[in-house]
Amino acid sequence: MTDTKATLTRRQLLSRSAAAGAAFVVGTGYVASNSAAWAMEVQHLQPTTMATLIQMARDIYPHDHVADEFYAAAVKGYDSADNAENVEAGIAALNAAAQGKGHASYIDAGWERDRVDILRGMEDSAFFQTVRGGLVTGLYNQKAVWPLFGYEGESFSKGGYIDRGFDDINWV
Repeated sequence: MTDTKATLTRRQLLSRSAAAGAAFVVGTGYVASNSAAWAMEVQHLQPTTMATLIQMARDIYPHDHVADEFYAAAVKGYDSADNAENVEAGIAALNAAAQGKGHASYIDAGWERDRVDILRGMEDSAFFQTVRGGLVTGLYNQKAVWPLFGYEGESFSKGGYIDRGFDDINWV
């Protein structure tokens, strides 16, 4: 059996991403970062849909110190046969809203404030609420993200917080 997927060398990937000036490189069945070493395979969604979903996640919960790969992991669950139709329709509505504001698509809106305005216009939709709600656990339950926020994890198994510096945080 031969693999029918288009192959792309590392050099081609880097040259395409640099030429495009985009945040993500979208190819046949994958989404990759143009500035970091990560990529994800997409099974049921269009790669552009997944790239838009990642950008949407970053715009809903913006953290400059959190890499895109964590946002990609947070929305990876939407790439399933059960969710594909609803997600594709939701992203189509998001892109239509962006076009109504003069952009080619949501991901092509270059300024964060423009994308946030587009999101505010559809924040009452079931699609937006589903994605926003899923991101709470999808993003913040990743153990690799916890150190970025200074969270050391649960404390019960370690005897609680009383003897472990419950009052040593300096950001509150």
